[in-house]
Amino acid sequence: MIDRYSRKIMKDLWSEKSRYDALLLVEQKASEAWYKLGLITQSELHDILKATYDLEAVKALELETKHDIIAFTRNLSERMESDAKKWIHYGLTSTDVVDTAYGVIFKQVNEVLTKDIEAFMSVLKQKAYEYKDTICVGRTHGIHADLTSFGLKWALWYDEMARNLKRFKAACEEIEVGKISGAVGNFANVPPFIQDDVCASLGLQSAAISTQVLQRDSHAHYIHVLALIGSTLEKIAVEIRHLSRTEVGEVREPFGLKQKGSSAMPHKKNPITSENISGCARLLRGYTIPAFENIALWHERDISHSSAERVIFADSTTLLDYMLNRYADTLKNLNVYPEKMLQNIELTQGALYAQRFMNVLIEKYHYHREEAYDFIQGVAAYAIEHHIHMKDLLLKHEDFKLIHPMSEGDIESAMDNPYYLKQVDTIYARVFQ
Repeated sequence: MIDRYSRKIMKDLWSEKSRYDALLLVEQKASEAWYKLGLITQSELHDILKATYDLEAVKALELETKHDIIAFTRNLSERMESDAKKWIHYGLTSTDVVDTAYGVIFKQVNEVLTKDIEAFMSVLKQKAYEYKDTICVGRTHGIHADLTSFGLKWALWYDEMARNLKRFKAACEEIEVGKISGAVGNFANVPPFIQDDVCASLGLQSAAISTQVLQRDSHAHYIHVLALIGSTLEKIAVEIRHLSRTEVGEVREPFGLKQKGSSAMPHKKNPITSENISGCARLLRGYTIPAFENIALWHERDISHSSAERVIFADSTTLLDYMLNRYADTLKNLNVYPEKMLQNIELTQGALYAQRFMNVLIEKYHYHREEAYDFIQGVAAYAIEHHIHMKDLLLKHEDFKLIHPMSEGDIESAMDNPYYLKQVDTIYARVFQ
C-alpha cells in the first residue's frame, strides 16, 4: 500500500524484515519440534536458535536462485558454522514455512484491526448517546419521509459494526492457521506432531488437512470480511456526504484553520474524508476478486495465488487500518447542526406529520383508512406546492373542510416531535445491551 494510506504499525508488520523474521521463527520452531522427537541434539538446536539471516544477501541470492525461500534457507546455512546447518528446513517444503509465517503475521495484524474496529465502535456509541434526543428528518429514496432521532443513525451503524466485529473474529480464527505437512500435504516426510507442535507454540490453529498449501477459501473469506467492513464505512460516508450538502447542511466534517477546500473557490469546505472512504472502500472490494480466484489451484498446488497474495494481504489490511483510524477521528470531531435539522423539518410545510394526521382521523374521527389517506395526501401536496402549512390548511382553508373537523389541539398533538422519540430508549436497550 502507498505511504499515503498506510500507518507505520501496518507498514512494519508487512515489511520484508517482518516477513523474513516470521520465516525464521517458523524454521526455528520446526527445529524445536524435531528436537522433541530426538532427531536434533540440544547443542544443534542451540545453534539453530542463534541463526540469523542477512536480508540484502538473501535478496542477492534470490536473483540467482529465482526462489526466495531457497535463498533464505541457504543464507541461514551459510551463516552457521556448525553442522547443525543440515537440519535447516529439514522435512519441510517452502509453503510449509510461507503459509505458517503468514499465520504469524496475520495474528499480529488482526490484533491491530480488532482494536481499530473496537475504537471505531466506541465513537459510534458515544455519538449515538450524544444525539439520542436530537430530532431530524428521516429520508427514504432521498425524500423527506418521517421524523426520527439523529442518534438512531449512529446506533444503527454501531449495530452493523458489531456484526462486522463478530464476522472478523470468526475470519481471524480461520486464517490464523499453520501447516507443515510436506511437499503434497501427506505428512510422509514430516510427522503431524511437527505441525501441531509448531502451531501450538506460535498460537496458531493446526490445519486438519492441507495439500502443499493451506486452502484459500479461508483467505477469500477473510478478505471478503475486510471488504464488508469497508462497505459499512462507505455506507456511513455516503450518509455524511449527503447531510453535508449545502442544501441540507446538517453536518460538516471538521475543517482546519489553514485547510483549503478548492484551488479555485476559496469558500469550499468539502467532505473530503468521507469521499476518501468511499474511494478506499471500492479499492478494498476489488481485492476480493483475486482472493476468490486464488481458491482454485492446480492439483496439490501451484503458485498462481502467490503473486496476488503478496499484494492483497498487505494492502487490504493496511488500507482498512487506515480507513478505520482516519474516519474514527473525523466522526469524533464531526460538526453537527441540530438547529438546521429543525429548519429542514419545516421545508415541507408540515407534510412530515401526514401519517400522524391520517392516524388521528382514523383513530379519533372514525374515517376509513383509504378515505383518510386520500384526503391527507391532497392536503400535503397542496401545502408543499403553495407553501402553506398543513396546520393552517386543516384549520382554515375552505377546500379542506372535514366532515368532522380536527380540533386545533388534535392537530398540535399530531405535530408533537417527542412522539417520534418515544421508542428510542427501547431500541438503545436492544442495541447496547
